[in-house]
Amino acid sequence: MSNASVAMTKLLLVYTSTHSHVNALKIAHALVEGKLVACAQISKIESIYMWDGDVQQQLEYRLLLKTTEQRYAYVESTIRALHEYELPAIYAVEVKQAFEAYAGWVTEVCS
Repeated sequence: MSNASVAMTKLLLVYTSTHSHVNALKIAHALVEGKLVACAQISKIESIYMWDGDVQQQLEYRLLLKTTEQRYAYVESTIRALHEYELPAIYAVEVKQAFEAYAGWVTEVCS
């Protein structure tokens, strides 16, 4: 992959969280095996949030997904199809700077 095409491709970090490690693994495997993300990382977290008018607190599993802007719609669609929440948090943050070789790898895997 040339330096010019790496520079033109926007990398994204997509976040979501789920209540079970099994669901997190299912989503991660589908996205990586489908080449929609280059890498999926799963972290155990504790969340406090408002739902149905009440404060909720529970353990969750956060997925950090590394992909390109061109793949976002497919990533979101796959997460929504596999996610167990009624209203899953799915959002992306643009990567402003990245090690060029790493950015090239993400772009290559997701193309």
